[in-house]
Amino acid sequence: MEPAGAPPQGCGPAREAEEPPGSPALPAEEPQDGQPAGAHPGEGEPPAAAGRERERGRRGAGPQGPPGRTARGRGRRAQGRRGGEEGGRAGRRPRVTVDSSKAKTSLEALKISLRQLRWKEVRMMKDSDPSWKPTFIVKPDGGCQGDGIYLIKDPSDIRLTGSIQSRPAVVQEYICKPLLVDKLKFDIRLYVLLKSLEPLEIYIAKDGLSRFCTEPYQEPTLKNLHQVFMHLTNYSLNIHSGNFIHSDNVNTGSKRTFSSILCRLSSRGADVKKLWSDIISLVIKTIIALTPELKVYYQSDIPAGKPGPTCFQILGFDILLMKNLKPMLLEVNANPSMRIEHEQELSPGVFENVPSPVDEEVKVAVIRDTLRLVDPQKKKRKDTQCQTLEHVSEANEELLDTGPADRPEYDTTKSPEAGLPSLCLKQVFPKYAKQFNYLRLVDRVAALFIRFLGVKGTTKLGPTGFRTFIRNCKLSNSNFSMASVDILYIDITRRWNSMGIDHKESGMCLQAFVEAFFCLAQKKYKSLPLHEQVASLIHFCEYHLAALDEKRLVCGRAIVDRRSAVVPCQADGLHLTPAAYTPLLNRTATASKFADYRSHRY
Repeated sequence: MEPAGAPPQGCGPAREAEEPPGSPALPAEEPQDGQPAGAHPGEGEPPAAAGRERERGRRGAGPQGPPGRTARGRGRRAQGRRGGEEGGRAGRRPRVTVDSSKAKTSLEALKISLRQLRWKEVRMMKDSDPSWKPTFIVKPDGGCQGDGIYLIKDPSDIRLTGSIQSRPAVVQEYICKPLLVDKLKFDIRLYVLLKSLEPLEIYIAKDGLSRFCTEPYQEPTLKNLHQVFMHLTNYSLNIHSGNFIHSDNVNTGSKRTFSSILCRLSSRGADVKKLWSDIISLVIKTIIALTPELKVYYQSDIPAGKPGPTCFQILGFDILLMKNLKPMLLEVNANPSMRIEHEQELSPGVFENVPSPVDEEVKVAVIRDTLRLVDPQKKKRKDTQCQTLEHVSEANEELLDTGPADRPEYDTTKSPEAGLPSLCLKQVFPKYAKQFNYLRLVDRVAALFIRFLGVKGTTKLGPTGFRTFIRNCKLSNSNFSMASVDILYIDITRRWNSMGIDHKESGMCLQAFVEAFFCLAQKKYKSLPLHEQVASLIHFCEYHLAALDEKRLVCGRAIVDRRSAVVPCQADGLHLTPAAYTPLLNRTATASKFADYRSHRY
């Protein structure tokens, strides 16, 4: 058995993205019909407009709480598909409007959309484009390990036990053209360590698991839709197949290391470095999308003022590769399995737990290095080691004149990690923070929300806190009075609370605050695009709050100076010495912020 973290036999270690991921760009337009569905590895054709599927994990996880939430990649069909200009309006597909503004999560938005559309949109798309013949994958809410998942060709074939409200389901367009290895469909499980939220630190494992189906893949047809061993890569399903192979070799079997797949792709000329770069970008963007809500619940559960991270989370990213090696996010598992053994039936009804070399190689390294990174004693050992080195240097200076035999020997290289292999976890954030900070607008909005929560431990903003936010940021004026502020608060809060699950606490949740913030940005900066509207309002609020903090600091120092100016009473009466002149603090930082804001605005 090879040591944990070592590359598979027969090839070197997996190549990593030594350079930062590709420079960020504004969200691309949805791909239109007619684009190629993907090229073979190495051809470099643009990715297809494929939907995203999710095949495993704990569906129906709670939408709230610190890292414990499942994020799923979802596919979207391009909207506004139009015919040729020669056909005019008659050749264009009629638009269908869906109001999902009341949805608190993406799953709730899907439920509302299904109720409103009743698959009319899908039918209209199929009627307007006969060449589009999608397959849908249906996953009942609240399931796990592939339980209840099935494929359909026609929306009318969906199996609803009761109504959508009583038995909701997630429906996605199935990816029909994945990358195949040995004619088998597979997916990738990569482990990601979320070390801390503030500051945000993300690590990704250099190796992962590749889980294979157990029947040769064929594109879905009415005849093979029921063959789960062909279409679903769930380990919990395929282990019951007679074709499942338990192998002691990381390069073969129904479960292999991701590094073995990369080695195989590299031997065929694929750009493995770009693949890693795309995966890193996918992971960072997904975590950034989760952090705003996580921070709200983190501050309500974790006491403030403690140095360093007080909790961490290991996440399981499930990724599917397209034929052109584009990674597609299937889902993020908040509680991935860390089991390193499997059950083997010795005789009818008699099972034995057998170690899995592939699981052991990947998972043991992830857990070991996670504990090394979050070890609270690590900093203390570093400080102690520095002090020891200082004492050693001082002792060496005192013993310069003594002979070598008389000098004491100090072992400064010995440490608890000296005998451990190198870390298998690679830091990707804040290492690549500059390329993804443009995505953190909602994160800054969440910081404003947390500032005005008021009561420690709460997760919802009351009306007084919202009014204080408006006043401190100077957002009210003659055209937007405080009465209008109250109406905005009541309208948005009431709508979100009617859709929410948690009715124990009243007030405005983070999602409602984000909607209100977007409304304020659209009112204040009408001529700008939405992204610039929100960014401008964030700068505006941060500037005024920084000026307010400085003003309070100046006033606080002035009060302290006045108190220190009072002298004890003398025999002939009370004597006061004039308060010393306290100049205002340097306004350079605030003035620069204001200049940046004005230049951005005008």
